[in-house]
Amino acid sequence: MKQIFIFSLLLISGSLAGVNANAQEVFKQKGYQVTFINKDAAFSTALKDRLIKTFFEVYPKLAKEYNKKTSKKVTFVIDTAYDGVAATGNDTVVFSSKYMTKHPGDIDVVTHEVMHIVQAYGNSDGPGWLTEGIADYARFKFGVDNAGAKWALPAFKSTQNYDNAYRVTARFLLWAEKNVKPDLVKILDKQLREHTFTNDSWKNLTGKTVDELWAAYAANPAV
Repeated sequence: MKQIFIFSLLLISGSLAGVNANAQEVFKQKGYQVTFINKDAAFSTALKDRLIKTFFEVYPKLAKEYNKKTSKKVTFVIDTAYDGVAATGNDTVVFSSKYMTKHPGDIDVVTHEVMHIVQAYGNSDGPGWLTEGIADYARFKFGVDNAGAKWALPAFKSTQNYDNAYRVTARFLLWAEKNVKPDLVKILDKQLREHTFTNDSWKNLTGKTVDELWAAYAANPAV
């Protein structure tokens, strides 16, 4: 990897003891930028470096594949107060410092979350389960170390449904691309971003409704 040019700005937050817990650094590479805001003084420097490296490895690929007009500037926040895994909005990804410290191998949380930035669906009428399914599909396809996190698409179960979201939906999309419509995810993603997606999109693109596609998947779910 070529050298990443770095410049930093430390934000003073009231006391010398709090300086390292509110460090803001800006990293640039090949036209992309990530601002890293760390609210956890104990957060691993090695993990921080890996989060940044993953961003520069996957984000340009996601932009090229799905949305070349995506934002060139992204912000990462390591938050001690956030109790989830990660959340994305307004080109900013908030990571739970507790989760990331406990699960340092789950580096492709980055891949899933920055795909949400690439998606840029705004106030789309598209279903949330499809948004999350596409993000996990992108993680499956572009993730740098899913195996290291013991993350994989789940085997099919009869109790599942296409609108379970995340990995269940991602596996269904993978099957649909392999067996019915190549590039289906790219087309759905584009429609969602352009707000042209409707429930009829499945039928128009594949010749089957989403329920009919799921029935075919359930009958032969191998991918």
